[in-house]
Amino acid sequence: MAEPAAAAPHVPQRTKQRPAEHGGAELGRAAGATRGGAAPLPLPPPLGRPRVRFKCGLSGPILDVLRCRPGWKQARNEEEWDFFWCDVSCLREIFDHVYLEEHVRICHFRNHYELSRKNYLVRNLKRFRKQLEREAGKLEAARCDFFPKTFELPSEYNLFVEEFRKKPGSTWIMKPDGVRTNEQKDETQVQTYIVQRYIENPYLIGGRKFDLRVYILVTSYSPLKAWLYRDGFARFSSMRFTLNSIDDHYVHLTNVAVQRTAPDYDPEKGCKWMIQQLRQYLTAKHGTGLMEVLFADMDNIFIKSLQSVRKMIISDKRCFELYGYDILIDQNLKPWLLEVNSSPSLIASSQEDYELKYNLLEDTLHVVDMEGRLTGKEKRVGGFDLIWNDGPVSRGGNLGALVNGNFVANTHLGMYSPSAGVVPCSHPFLNTRTAHPFHSRTREQGTLTLVRVHNEALLKQCLDSEVISLRG
Repeated sequence: MAEPAAAAPHVPQRTKQRPAEHGGAELGRAAGATRGGAAPLPLPPPLGRPRVRFKCGLSGPILDVLRCRPGWKQARNEEEWDFFWCDVSCLREIFDHVYLEEHVRICHFRNHYELSRKNYLVRNLKRFRKQLEREAGKLEAARCDFFPKTFELPSEYNLFVEEFRKKPGSTWIMKPDGVRTNEQKDETQVQTYIVQRYIENPYLIGGRKFDLRVYILVTSYSPLKAWLYRDGFARFSSMRFTLNSIDDHYVHLTNVAVQRTAPDYDPEKGCKWMIQQLRQYLTAKHGTGLMEVLFADMDNIFIKSLQSVRKMIISDKRCFELYGYDILIDQNLKPWLLEVNSSPSLIASSQEDYELKYNLLEDTLHVVDMEGRLTGKEKRVGGFDLIWNDGPVSRGGNLGALVNGNFVANTHLGMYSPSAGVVPCSHPFLNTRTAHPFHSRTREQGTLTLVRVHNEALLKQCLDSEVISLRG
């Protein structure tokens, strides 16, 4: 028996308008938007103008956003399309076998894995650090010291053993280098793994470990143009942190897919804070000055990591990428880059999570601007702030202008805005859609193992055992 058609989705509403700034205010007035806190919805296309035909390989908030966008319609199976939100596994087929016109847009760069595959990320960051040391000196190169000591196995096994001898008994985290596409599988048959020093002194709240998910939108690599989303979230473990139970995933892993299977997991409370809540908490505890430094250090992570792959990524004006950055803060308020996801989970784990992702994706489409409504001079569109446009972007009137004689970066991560009030979303996504199997492994989750070794014999045993044979 066929299932009844789901009710049309309700768009999350915000209480006040948050128009694009410095070139986008007129856009807000022209569109007559009622959705506050984000860039305005575009006007329907003029009569006689073709609609934007989209294809989408995913379900959830992204499909809802695309279907609700004025003037857009879903392309049928063999119908031509203008916009494609696809999984990375489809890229080779698209780029090699489909003729792409100049106006189309795809949600991934062809070799996105230069940043999102763990071994490539580390390789590119190490290379970029050496380049900075040659060209700008050791002080500037030290600004790349935001990822833990990392080795790629088996190629760097001897280097890893040498480092291990310096601090025997330390804890390392081991994980596959990433899920490969068919294109990547053709490159080599050797499965590689990343072994990374485990951060043993994470910042704790209520005795629990957490990490941050931050969203960066890149619309061009040549020149580099990147946008930072103001909203994000912190993911908490459900158990109090201790190094005495190193194999307890509920203590050490913050993935929602893991934590929701914990015995005492409360689906009503969840295990997330909005990033605004986290910043407010940390500011109250440590003061505004230290928080400015902490979040500036995170901005540095975003920019330096993107710069490290700027010349490696095949820049195509038809492509854009929404990255999910995973950041961990230690007890010294130092942020560490854990990994970058080119396919961050867009499935909602709660109503609040749905609202965040719906608004994130809607604002992404505003920036991509298939309708051609932006001027190109905007520094803020919806929840996105332009942080790099072939150079740093300031909060001043012009892209490189100073504020009171000083350069102030155009970043507002986790900041509350008077015009960003949010009212409850009425979208009944949990009732009209079959619950997603959150316990299933997502593409970004992978498999990892914590290994504490006390001597080289045990180290070799771990690497030769089934532990090293785990697949992501």
